[in-house]
Amino acid sequence: MKMNKKFLTGIATAAMLATSVIPYNVLAVAPEAPPLFNHQAENLSVTQVAQYDSGQGEGGTEIMAYDTDQQLAFVTNGAVAGFDILSFAGLKSGKFTKVDSQTRVHLSDFGIEKVDDITSIASHPTKDLIAISAVSDPKTDAGNIVFATKDGEYVNHVKVGSLPDMVTFTPDGTKAVVANEGEPNDEYSVDPEGSISIIDLTNDFSVNTLSFEGVTLDENVRVTSEGTTLEQLEPEYVTVSADSKTAYVSMQENNAIATVDLVNGKIIDVKGLGVKDHSAPGNELDAVKDGEINIEKQPILAFHMPDAIDTFKADGKTYIITPNEGDARDYDAYSEEKDLADIMDQIDLKAENYEGYTQEELDALVADGGLEKLGDYKVTVENGFNEETGKYEAIYGYGGRSFSIFDADTMEMVYDSGNEFEKTTAEAMPEHFNVTNDELGMDDRSDNKGPEPETVITGEVGGKQYAFVALERFSGIMVYDLSNPTKPEYVTLISSRDFSEDVKGDVSPEGLQFIPAEQSPTGYDLLAATHEVSGTVAVYEFNGKIRGSKDWNQSNNKYKNQ
Repeated sequence: MKMNKKFLTGIATAAMLATSVIPYNVLAVAPEAPPLFNHQAENLSVTQVAQYDSGQGEGGTEIMAYDTDQQLAFVTNGAVAGFDILSFAGLKSGKFTKVDSQTRVHLSDFGIEKVDDITSIASHPTKDLIAISAVSDPKTDAGNIVFATKDGEYVNHVKVGSLPDMVTFTPDGTKAVVANEGEPNDEYSVDPEGSISIIDLTNDFSVNTLSFEGVTLDENVRVTSEGTTLEQLEPEYVTVSADSKTAYVSMQENNAIATVDLVNGKIIDVKGLGVKDHSAPGNELDAVKDGEINIEKQPILAFHMPDAIDTFKADGKTYIITPNEGDARDYDAYSEEKDLADIMDQIDLKAENYEGYTQEELDALVADGGLEKLGDYKVTVENGFNEETGKYEAIYGYGGRSFSIFDADTMEMVYDSGNEFEKTTAEAMPEHFNVTNDELGMDDRSDNKGPEPETVITGEVGGKQYAFVALERFSGIMVYDLSNPTKPEYVTLISSRDFSEDVKGDVSPEGLQFIPAEQSPTGYDLLAATHEVSGTVAVYEFNGKIRGSKDWNQSNNKYKNQ
């Protein structure tokens, strides 16, 4: 979809008109609240009822867990190698609240030294227990999972694999499951094997760390890079089935998902997720950083490479939902990532790799210099190369700029959102299309993963199941109705980033936590989003009572019938 400047002006005007209606939501909160953008608010009304500011800026917040009984939030604070404990108990519908940290815990207080980063935190569903994943310094050493009470007192810690990137409890509370990414150091002199640890909470925190040795990998798993196969496999994120029997683990750089039998402590298999053909109708993208919006077909195949995945059930079937972010193996001593311009003289594209081009069209595109405008687009040099001819017969990039849904039993993709993220942000906020998360340059990220979907969570609002997909760079959350898992429908885009400055408001959502109404202090469904660059947590309320609405009594600023 090519948009000229005249059309963009029209879109911008339309967006301004749309947002001129939306700001009654902005009026719903106190003046100190960040401005809230709620696209097509008539579909799902959203207000921001709280914000927590770590005071640390970047790294001050990344991942959050929630205890429903005490209404406590636990937030990682990598900037201080610890975590913060917040209370949401005082949150009120229709009122903006600045939340303070009740307790800040440094892992050094527990006698745990040489901590490089805090990557994840989880709250036990029933016990007085939280788990924190701590990366060692150096990160290639075995990491720790630290257990503490929900008021921040030390309980235990256990060794797991290298670079524990995510920890979660099983729904039945009997186990903690850890994805150990095992990244190499920048010098590429040490590259630990990726692994998955299962911690048995019924057996004195005993640890069973699973290796991928002997595990079946299908032909679509990316393991043709530097290092051995076991070194290249890098678990990223864990989601567990509702019956606590199966874990699904994203392997981002491998463009794959591993299935783990938690009952028998065994990795069943690893299946690749395939590629996205950006020449196919509905998959167009803006791959050119030129200050304009041009969503059009390109001869690019992109690996989905999801980060933080989730599962949900519909009609008795389990589905995996993936935010297709993309990530390269990129280190000082070795990198697969290049600009397309670096390999331009080695390109000889073949139509058999693309749905949307004939060979004649591809030959003309190359001969006429049509690829020159893609010179800054980030590609991998590890795929598409024909060693016999010395040419790249396809261009491979990172991330689908979308979310996908897979059948958990077969790993068959049943849905992908195509180009809707870029189309929606282009129409809703064209002046901030494909901005990055620390600078407001419009179109800045078009040549590198676009809006960059980072994480996803599902939750039920008003009897409907929704997917909430965080866009890390743009700093917004896409909301989709999952009533039909094979054909989700776009509902709204929300953002509490203040676009008046490069970093202001809530910037760069990294983690999401859904709090259903029956567990919410406001009585309405909440979504908490941790923002890595601003170091803040935003709490959004869905379909709550809004100041200025018919439910609000302006004379005394209290809700009627309450």
